[in-house]
Amino acid sequence: SNTRQMEQRGQFRITVWEEEHFHGKRCEFMLECPNILERGFQKIRSIKVENGPWVGYEYPEYQGQQFILEKGDYPCYQAWSGNSGYRTEHLLSFRPVKCANHSDSKVTLYECEDLQGRKFEICDDYPSLQAMGWCSKEVPSIKVNSGAWVGYQFPGYRGYQYIFERDRRQGEYKNYNDFGTQAHTNQIQSIRRVQH
Repeated sequence: SNTRQMEQRGQFRITVWEEEHFHGKRCEFMLECPNILERGFQKIRSIKVENGPWVGYEYPEYQGQQFILEKGDYPCYQAWSGNSGYRTEHLLSFRPVKCANHSDSKVTLYECEDLQGRKFEICDDYPSLQAMGWCSKEVPSIKVNSGAWVGYQFPGYRGYQYIFERDRRQGEYKNYNDFGTQAHTNQIQSIRRVQH
């Protein structure tokens, strides 16, 4: 498969450090890590993504807040949490996002849960869904037709992040419980394609 070829060519590579600014214990990964504690780390506080993208999680086993980690340097937690306003000072699990395809990405937003009601197809990045015609601050359900996307709680790519992928859940996120374990609401006001 294409994904396997990408893995073999080292398409996914991340280096993590226990302390900020690339200090302390370090380790390189090319595959997912469900629990950094089992690798003898207490936490991850800085990251370099050589080949990605990846998603990092607040807790082991891909639980809690999720953060997209695209190619680049993340010297401290502010670099991955951005202007989210939610402090997650370390990450404890992470995995590659294997279906990102910036040039072929499509997602369908639905007015109701379970992929029901009026729908809105998008293929581009939207810093404000309301500004482009979505009449609500909420997106009750989402279907990823292709690629990988990051939805954000607030306009301007702020607030909680939710990673939506074509190759997980068959691309179907039928209610906010599917968005992630930290999702307490279906509020999504901006969305963009994952860079790779």
